[in-house]
Amino acid sequence: MATHRFDPNFTDNVINSMGPKTSPRLRQLMTGLIRHVHDFARENELTVDEWMEGVKLLNWAGQMSDDKRNEGQLVCDVIGLESLVDEITFTLADEAKDAPTATAILGPFFRADTPYRENGADIVVTKPSDGEMTFMHGRIMDFTTQKPLVGATVEVWQASTNGLYEQQDPVQTEFNLRGKFKTDADGRYYFYCLRPTPYPVPGDGPAGKLLDLMDRHPFRPAHIHIMATCEGYRPLTTQIFDRKDKYLDNDSVFAVKDSLVVDFVPREGDAQAGLELNYDVKLVADVPTNGV
Repeated sequence: MATHRFDPNFTDNVINSMGPKTSPRLRQLMTGLIRHVHDFARENELTVDEWMEGVKLLNWAGQMSDDKRNEGQLVCDVIGLESLVDEITFTLADEAKDAPTATAILGPFFRADTPYRENGADIVVTKPSDGEMTFMHGRIMDFTTQKPLVGATVEVWQASTNGLYEQQDPVQTEFNLRGKFKTDADGRYYFYCLRPTPYPVPGDGPAGKLLDLMDRHPFRPAHIHIMATCEGYRPLTTQIFDRKDKYLDNDSVFAVKDSLVVDFVPREGDAQAGLELNYDVKLVADVPTNGV
């Protein structure tokens, strides 16, 4: 007769404790989560002290998080969870015959209160001495028809050359290197920014500590965040990466996709910028699914 070191019915008892009013999707998700977490604990013979260290890390992430920094999300990033969920979501969309611009993770330094700026504005309010000014421009288009989308919103944000986003750095002006733009009558957006530079995941929180414990480097390749939205279309969150960056094949949060790697090229006749980047974004119409 088979014997078990641990109660063989415990996990099923926890799963079966969910009541009849639990939604089918939540029941599916919680069943999988409970079963995998319990199996992890048994397979690794997790001790109370080890479990408590994990709880402390999660609590620490929550205590550090606010509307300017999401440390819990950053912990998910360094173990690849957000990038994996992004891949799953994008793959499901692709299998449904949609192929918009590739997605990428939101990242922990998004700000919902970023102000709108006029097309052609310079988002580099606090100028670093070592920054390479870039004129970034492109169109927002319907993926199927390739027609420009007028009045779409393009939101961008990036770190400065010292590796810090403005809310991390008291030297930078608030909303430095951030902006929202509305596309014009031709579906175009355009503004001045910096050529991005690589930077490390902050080492002052649980995500940085976890990287250190796993003996991993903290660097993210140079990138610019983009969020594009338009009424009647699925919103897109992505990042674009400089082809010349040395961390492209070793991103600490596993977010790089080949289609998101871009080239910064010389710009002629513009005293404000020596480089330019042309980047078009294709959005997929948000087709109703029979009210579901």
